[in-house]
Amino acid sequence: MKGKIINYRRGRKTEYTNQYVVEIEGVKNREDAENYLGKKVVWTTSSGKRIIGKITRVHGKKGAVIARFSKGLPGQAIGSSINVEE
Repeated sequence: MKGKIINYRRGRKTEYTNQYVVEIEGVKNREDAENYLGKKVVWTTSSGKRIIGKITRVHGKKGAVIARFSKGLPGQAIGSSINVEE
């Protein structure tokens, strides 16, 4: 299943650079997004390296989720696509 990285998880003064807000295709509300908790997400670099993260929580009421990576992704990952594995 495909998704899109929207931005870092952030507050007014802080940025969590290893946590990202992700929109998953076909997910429109909070109840649907809760089914993806604990699933793995994979971002692939242009050279083919796979960076794996995990969906940890729901973000908001429109179906976005928070994905957490161990080290974080490079800045060019924002706006790119991501794969959600079952």
